[in-house]
Amino acid sequence: MPPGFLAAWRDQRRLRRSAALYVQSLLEEPDQSDVRWLSEVATRGDVDRARWELRYARRASGLLSAERDALDDRTASAVAREITEGWSKDRNIAAAMRQTAQQQFNVRLRALGQALTARSSPEPTGTRLGKALLGAAGLAAPAVSDVDRAGGIVVHYLERANASLQREFGTATLPDNVPPSALNQGSGTSSRR
Repeated sequence: MPPGFLAAWRDQRRLRRSAALYVQSLLEEPDQSDVRWLSEVATRGDVDRARWELRYARRASGLLSAERDALDDRTASAVAREITEGWSKDRNIAAAMRQTAQQQFNVRLRALGQALTARSSPEPTGTRLGKALLGAAGLAAPAVSDVDRAGGIVVHYLERANASLQREFGTATLPDNVPPSALNQGSGTSSRR
């Protein structure tokens, strides 16, 4: 077996293992007070739907964080693969509903992704994220306080996902004597655990 093939195989295994650990952190159940609040303001008392909206938001935040902040271009693909494979193993989803759950997730992912990247919007990012979460949950005309709370929840999910991303995949490190603007793209180093 050629040495290059073995190194690539090990690297691929390490990437899959890190992605699996990262996605595991995205499967944490939402806070019960957030579920109750969302069910009261947006899902007309449907606690299960509120819980799913928050599950979708956490997973989408994790994938968006991997797309935006990962050191390696392959990370987001590995994370997306783990999330996709996870639908078939999720005990919270009836077998007949797995495709529906994945489709609903993709809709939420697009909405949160657009909210996160809408740079020309005069609204702060947290406001856009809050509106996206509440819109997905069924609230078309939310109060400012509800938008603020929803945005805070999604921002919290993004922050936690980013911390987990760094823990599982490493952080960028730069030489002390070189400003980031002086480095050519791709010439920085990364620190892995």
